[in-house]
Amino acid sequence: MAVQVNEENEGKVLIVHVSGKLTTEDYERFVPEVERLVAKHGKIRMLFEMHDFHGWKAGALWEDTKFAVHHYRDIDRLAVIGEKKWQKGMTTFCRPFTKAETRYFEHSQADEARAWLQQEPSAPK
Repeated sequence: MAVQVNEENEGKVLIVHVSGKLTTEDYERFVPEVERLVAKHGKIRMLFEMHDFHGWKAGALWEDTKFAVHHYRDIDRLAVIGEKKWQKGMTTFCRPFTKAETRYFEHSQADEARAWLQQEPSAPK
């Protein structure tokens, strides 16, 4: 399976583990979970963990674009855990497509990523 989805913090944090290449079917499993949690909590936080991840198949890339547009304001914080330089670059590239505060972490920083997701946001300046 390319996508595995779990909840933490009473559903306020969605953990998404991805590997291989994402397909349209992966989004059919993943998106309803996001929508259920957003309906329950308003904004959610998300941990997107990539392991041996190779990107998206063509149809899945379109699903990812639709997801980003539809959930632009629904994700408060997004922690991305990866293992390759292009994955860090992808995190930077995605920032304009979400209102989420976004940070990239290496696998060795997984505990730090989880702790960051639990922190209260900084006061606006």
